Amino acid sequence: MKYKMIALDLDGTLNNDDNVITPRTRNALLAVQEQGVIVALVSGRQAPGLQREADDLCLNKYHGLRISYNGGRIQEAATGEIMFDSAIDNETAVAFLRHLEAWPELSPIVDDGEYIYTTDASRHKVMDESRNNNLQVKIVENIANAVTFNPVKILTAAPNEILVPHLADIRRGFEDKLSFVQSAPWFYEGTVKGVSKSSALGAACERLGIKPAEVMAFGDAQNDISMLKFAGCGVAMGNACDELKAVADEITASNNEDGIALMLERYFAI
Repeated sequence: MKYKMIALDLDGTLNNDDNVITPRTRNALLAVQEQGVIVALVSGRQAPGLQREADDLCLNKYHGLRISYNGGRIQEAATGEIMFDSAIDNETAVAFLRHLEAWPELSPIVDDGEYIYTTDASRHKVMDESRNNNLQVKIVENIANAVTFNPVKILTAAPNEILVPHLADIRRGFEDKLSFVQSAPWFYEGTVKGVSKSSALGAACERLGIKPAEVMAFGDAQNDISMLKFAGCGVAMGNACDELKAVADEITASNNEDGIALMLERYFAI
């Protein structure tokens, strides 16, 4: 078998625009798992936010992987074992959150695995992140003061027209300690330096004895670029951004047109 792992971004890739996995795509992924292929969900989402898709695809039955926080955590679905965890040290996290206070139009989103910490639940994308990731919201007076833990990821959220002009401001002074990637038009993500979807896939493959050439990866956004470059076959969805399509080995149909299933049906006897 040429490919032993299928790595999947979630939003805009595995899920259609109604935020569900279509029956054809689900059936194709169940079929390849029956053949012994490992399915890895690889998302910028916080760890609890991968549970619904993991359940839909029966990852616990087939020993699939949940890779969350843009590569910051790898968890084995069947046992719940955390195979890899890379958290931002508290001093850096607090300093970065203080740094963001200079731009009140930006909304930091930081979580401890159970709660999102915010000064106002109506801030940009806070409630969306709460719903999508099964996280409660904790209102605090000051986020930097409240963060006494080591977060795996810190999101900066704002409408695209506000966020993009501030990208250089956001990362200024922290490029040596954090890796930054824009995962959606409204999100700029900070993780430990060197952590990415590809670094997590590399660690998982080394643990499982799978070569990069034996990985097929699917994505749609800029934070999927490293993952598609890592994989033996990097597949951009039809709805993917131009930057991702430029590095992809193949371009499939969109997330609304069963692009994943079309590729799997081509490469596997299903």
